Amino acid sequence: MRVLGQLLAQFAAVAAVAFVGSTGAAAVEGNGPLTMVVGVATAVLAVVVYRWVVRWTERRAPEEVAGKGAVPAFGRGLVIGVAMFSAVIGNIAFNGAYHVEGLGSVEGAIGFVGFMAAAATTEELMFRGVLFRIIEQRLGTWIAMTLTGVLFGAFHLANPHASLWGAVAIMIEAGGMLAAAYAATRNLWVPIGLHFGWNFAAAGIFSTEVSGNGATEGLLRSEISGPAFYTGGAFGPEASPPAITFGVLVTIVFLWLARRRGNIVPRRRSARAAATATLSQ
Repeated sequence: MRVLGQLLAQFAAVAAVAFVGSTGAAAVEGNGPLTMVVGVATAVLAVVVYRWVVRWTERRAPEEVAGKGAVPAFGRGLVIGVAMFSAVIGNIAFNGAYHVEGLGSVEGAIGFVGFMAAAATTEELMFRGVLFRIIEQRLGTWIAMTLTGVLFGAFHLANPHASLWGAVAIMIEAGGMLAAAYAATRNLWVPIGLHFGWNFAAAGIFSTEVSGNGATEGLLRSEISGPAFYTGGAFGPEASPPAITFGVLVTIVFLWLARRRGNIVPRRRSARAAATATLSQ
């Protein structure tokens, strides 16, 4: 019960910040600079609230969001996220399904900095910082990755242009990859940076739909055409085969690093099961 209480308290606290931030972003919609300010403020507040609620419920320092080393860790994740989505778009463009028609909106891209900072930070704190971390302590890395991946995919079903296939794609390429990034590094800054880089590249640079949230206008004015099973259709390129492929490959790399560093947590046996196993030896 104590563990469940910790999980609920931490998740609810960050979710409350996310709700307030989304409400504020909606109030300034269309104003890029203000959206950036609201979004970045939401991200910062979410980290502060997470640190406080972890200290209160677990009586420990939240090392997973420690300030030391945060900037380079976030930067590494950012580079990986932007590079991954660029590779996805490059693959789709190579096959003639993505076309750049000109320059887009700088103000729109500025707004996406804030919007994606808030989304990436709050979602990583909730799904990797709270759900994955706490479930992993009890059930091990593999079960925690599977459960939180399914939940993360299902979470995206609430988006306007969501589809079941899009949710499955998110579960495979992002739910597993971001959990593996946390397992490999044991900090949240890498997955936050990766999540932000991926989303910002999608909307703020290449102007594609992100997880079925509708049309975007970033730095490039673009058009995606072609069969939906290849481009991702209304859900966006995240539901495309190239995205799933690159997501799985990066997940494998992070899992390899996690295993090499001894960061894979085995499933924790109950006291009764441990006693039974001891008596049977």
